[in-house]
Amino acid sequence: QVVVPEEVFFTVAAVGILENLLVLIAVIRNKNLHLPMYFFICSLAISDMLGSLYKTLENIFIILCKMGYLRRRGDFEKKLDDAMDSMFILSLLGSIFSLLAIAADRYITIFYALRYHNIMTLRRALVILAIIWTFCAGSSIAIALFSYEVATVIPFTILFPLMMFFILCLYVHMFLLARSHAKKIATLPTSAVHQRTNMKGAITLTIFLGVFLCCWAPFVLHILLARFCPHNPYCACYMSIFHVNGTLIMCNAIIDPMVYAFRSPELRSTFKKMLCC
Repeated sequence: QVVVPEEVFFTVAAVGILENLLVLIAVIRNKNLHLPMYFFICSLAISDMLGSLYKTLENIFIILCKMGYLRRRGDFEKKLDDAMDSMFILSLLGSIFSLLAIAADRYITIFYALRYHNIMTLRRALVILAIIWTFCAGSSIAIALFSYEVATVIPFTILFPLMMFFILCLYVHMFLLARSHAKKIATLPTSAVHQRTNMKGAITLTIFLGVFLCCWAPFVLHILLARFCPHNPYCACYMSIFHVNGTLIMCNAIIDPMVYAFRSPELRSTFKKMLCC
């Protein structure tokens, strides 16, 4: 087993949780950030926090088992393990659907710029988020309770690449039509400014998606290998880096807020005001 030092593990988790908490506070405090796009970003921040919290609790659980305070096969421990699995699945599904919501928001911003505020109202964004988190919470509980059933694992396995493929198709369509759409609205005043802003948002989303895939895909692959080929020597070799894959999830929670601060002047200004009182 490739083991990550506990000090490094808990430091990465704490930084990720604090950064995303700072994002949530910044959006709540600044009324200029009370927009659908930033609410979707807050949804992604909550998912990142849950991912870091899950890995932190799991590591504490493993430490307590090694010290003899908890049993590996007890009833209480099994319920605790199911609760943590549910938190992991909630974090993963929340991240996927939050990225999908951000992608859809960017798509509407680019191709329906003049009608964006009529299509994506604040109330509609909140309804979308309520539906997303209700679905994710229900799915996470069901998958955690029936995780030993193949019929449960297969849909979960298919969902991850399917959603990524859908977002990728949305991207391809978005970038292929962006130039032609820009020519159509070129005669409108401030169209160049709007177009630069919208494309900047699309690039930000591209960074989010790339970071998400790099950080989550190795851990999802680990889960699949542990379920379908646990005794294969090649699978066992890959599963030996379990702690490294878990640390990558928490690195995602650290990188995302940095992307917000770097790409959004409004958020960057709010962070400076908060940190400098």
